[in-house]
Amino acid sequence: MGRYNDELRRAGVLLDLNGLESTEKGAKVKFNGTKRTVVDGPFSEAKEVIGGYWIIQVRSKEEALEWARRIPFGTEVHPGQDVEVEVRQVFELDQLKH
Repeated sequence: MGRYNDELRRAGVLLDLNGLESTEKGAKVKFNGTKRTVVDGPFSEAKEVIGGYWIIQVRSKEEALEWARRIPFGTEVHPGQDVEVEVRQVFELDQLKH
């Protein structure tokens, strides 16, 4: 994984990356109208958990998908396990309308 992250850096597309702690160390805030409820982890009902992220700046969705296909899941990391990566665009501040 380190080699992959270095490739992103050398290509000049990496803006940020981080791994995330397990859900044991997390909490959720649930919203229902004006009511706020805090639920401490772990979240045993979670079927999908985000383990980390990369933020890259590329010219197109296709280029982002090219980078995503190169992540070494199944070879270096999580061999034999199904892993999924979601690719989404980040809103720029000037795109948000109040």
